[in-house]
Amino acid sequence: MNIEMIKAAATRLAPVVRRTPMLSSPFLDEMAGRRVLVKTENLQHTGSFKFRGGWSALSGMPEAQRAKGVFAYSSGNHAQGVAMAAAKFGVPAVILMPSDSPALKIENTKALGAEVVTYDRLRDSREELGARFARERGLTLVRPYDEPLVIAGQGTVGLEIVEQAKAEGVEKADVLVPCGGGGLTSGISITLEGTDLRARPCEPEGFDDAARSLASGKREVNAAQGGSICDAIVTNSPGEITFPIMLKNCGAGLVVSDDEAMQAVALAFQRLKIVLEPGGAVALAAALFRPEQITGDAVIVVATGGNVDADVFSRSLATI
Repeated sequence: MNIEMIKAAATRLAPVVRRTPMLSSPFLDEMAGRRVLVKTENLQHTGSFKFRGGWSALSGMPEAQRAKGVFAYSSGNHAQGVAMAAAKFGVPAVILMPSDSPALKIENTKALGAEVVTYDRLRDSREELGARFARERGLTLVRPYDEPLVIAGQGTVGLEIVEQAKAEGVEKADVLVPCGGGGLTSGISITLEGTDLRARPCEPEGFDDAARSLASGKREVNAAQGGSICDAIVTNSPGEITFPIMLKNCGAGLVVSDDEAMQAVALAFQRLKIVLEPGGAVALAAALFRPEQITGDAVIVVATGGNVDADVFSRSLATI
C-alpha cells in the first residue's frame, strides 16, 4: 500500500464520490476543550465511507472479472457500499450479513439490488463462508478491509482531510477514526505521512483489538464476537494488511463505552444536525469524553456512518 494507490483511487472516484464537509460547533469545542472538526462521511453515498472502498475495488477490477459479479461479507455499511457500486456498474452482488445486523442495513442492501444471505456471527466464520461462497458462485470476493483496492478507496477520506484541515488553519492535530478491521484507519494514516496530522483508532470497550494490538506490537484478538451497540466496527482483530500500516503510522488507540458512543450520537444530532450510528460516533465520543488523552488545540473526528435503526437513535436521544 502506498499514497500513489490512494491517489489513483481518488481519480477513479472523482466522478461519483461526494466530497463530504467538515463541520464544527462551539458547544462541542467547549466540551472537548479544543476545536473539534467533524468529517461527515455519514453524508457519503449509502450513508458511510464504505462506498469509497466499494467503488475503488470494482472500478479497479478488470472488466471481464467484474462482469461475473462480486461477493462481500459485512454487518451493513460495506454491504451497501459494494451493492451500490455493483448496481452502478450493472453487475451482480451477493452479500453475506450477520443475522443480527440492523434491519435498516439489511433492507437498504436489498433495495440496492444485492442478494443478501444471513449467518450467525457468534457461530459461523464469515471469512470461511465468504471464501467458499465466492468460489462456488464464481464471484470475486471484495473484503471489507484486508484488500488493497478497498484500503486505497477509504484512504481518499484522508486526502480530503489534509486539504480541509489546511483550509481551516489546522496544521497539527490528532485525526480520530472509528476502527474495525482498520481499512479506513490505515488508509487515512498513509495520507497523513509527512504532515503533522496523526491518525488514531477509536473503538468501543470490549472490542478494542486495535488499541491493544498497537500497545503490544502484535495482532490481538477480542474475547467476544458481538454484543456492542457499535456493530459497524466490531471485528475479531485488526487485518493482516492493515495492522502493519497502523503500527507504523498511528498513535495510541482510544476506547469509549457504548453509553458514551450513544451520547455522541445524540450530541451530533443536537449540535451538528447530523445522524450518526453508534459505531460511526466513537471518534466523536473519544474527542468529547477522553480529552486528556488528546494533545493540541484542535482535533479532527471522522464520523464514519449514519445507518442507524430508529429505535437505537431514539434511545440515544434520551441520553442527554
